[in-house]
Amino acid sequence: MMTLELFIALAAGIIASIVGGAIGGMLVGGKDIGYDLASMIGGFFGPVAGIAGVTIGLVIVAFI
Repeated sequence: MMTLELFIALAAGIIASIVGGAIGGMLVGGKDIGYDLASMIGGFFGPVAGIAGVTIGLVIVAFI
């Protein structure tokens, strides 16, 4: 993969993890702490695992 393709895939993975974390936060804690706060917390903590997973996946794909 070219460098530009890797950066585009990493950016797409980061955006998807932020959106997924926000949706997951709203589903898990929306009623308890409020949907706005739950989505902010989910959007903040979603990329913690998402960026690591996307980076490891891109490194594996780059070596194949």
